[in-house]
Amino acid sequence: MATYDDLAEKQEELVRKPLDGSAFFAPLTAPTIDENFVGPGGVLAELPDEDWGDLGLLTPDGMGFSREVSNSDIMAFGRQTPVRSDITNDTTTLNIVALETNLRTIGMATGASITAASRNSTTGALMIKKPPRPTPKQYRVFCMSVDNTEDGEIYICRYLPKAKVTGFSDQALGGTDNAIEWGTTLTSQFDKTLGFSEAWLFGGPGWNALLERMGFDPLALPAG
Repeated sequence: MATYDDLAEKQEELVRKPLDGSAFFAPLTAPTIDENFVGPGGVLAELPDEDWGDLGLLTPDGMGFSREVSNSDIMAFGRQTPVRSDITNDTTTLNIVALETNLRTIGMATGASITAASRNSTTGALMIKKPPRPTPKQYRVFCMSVDNTEDGEIYICRYLPKAKVTGFSDQALGGTDNAIEWGTTLTSQFDKTLGFSEAWLFGGPGWNALLERMGFDPLALPAG
């Protein structure tokens, strides 16, 4: 006979909390992200291309993901639950509000295609005109959060290889203690070359140290 304490398995060391994080953006032509975002031992690798860049400081909410799933159900006479249920929609939405005003955040939040040379060559000023028929922008988006343990950092990331800008946050130019914010909503899309619309990535030295306690096989020790 067993007691509840004999059956329960609760491990505080497996509770993760994002202590910091970044949203990295790139054009659809940029190299993709994969498991090589970390190298041997879980050490963080460089971004795969100079086209990838950090949006910088974000609001305290960080990077907010939501997932909408719709089902098509078939009911049967005499049954109170569906006899068949098919997923018809599984879409991820990302909300980001950046605090820094820079080339990337301005371009993301206005929808304009701007480069390092977009400013006026004489005055340095930048003017962005809203077109009558805006073209939705698409990006690769790699959101990385980092937690710390005594064994090193743990990275918990979400990657949208193809994300379309589908909304913009309100912006206030004034108010007590209000920074100018650049907020955007992006919706995941299927990347037919890669074969997925979203990927979750985990890694880091601290992650490797906890593999067995999380239920995974440990890493093989090097020979010798």
